[in-house]
Amino acid sequence: MKLNEVKVGERVTIKNISAQAPMKKKLMDMGLIKNTEVLVRKVAPLGDPMELSVRGYELSIRKADAAQIEVV
Repeated sequence: MKLNEVKVGERVTIKNISAQAPMKKKLMDMGLIKNTEVLVRKVAPLGDPMELSVRGYELSIRKADAAQIEVV
């Protein structure tokens, strides 16, 4: 399953990031690394961006970027 498919209020764990090198590094620098638990807090009314809780802080990312993150 991809992170952009997760419903609001669900907790998931990051399995893999399939983005290309520059975007992958950017996502990892924001704390989205393998085996990290993520809570989907909100999704904007038009569906983009989504707000996540990661490692004790809130993070907003675009759905296109979330589609490159595999979760379980």
